[in-house]
Amino acid sequence: MSVNVSVPEDLYEKAAAMAKTQNISVDQVFASAFAEHWAAWKRLKRRAALGNREEFLAVLDKVLDLEPAPQDRIVD
Repeated sequence: MSVNVSVPEDLYEKAAAMAKTQNISVDQVFASAFAEHWAAWKRLKRRAALGNREEFLAVLDKVLDLEPAPQDRIVD
């Protein structure tokens, strides 16, 4: 199957460089990246299915309502 996909030029250049070092086609680089992304998505969905919202909220209820320590604050 053949599909045309538009990608930013800099991303294509990085994929082309990777393809050259691995002696594969740019199409293979993108196909491999998508396959890995798809596998990660499936793993995330499986893990999410194991979760329990009520148990999660019960744990959150136990967290103390405190201000973060100075070193833990986000500074712009």
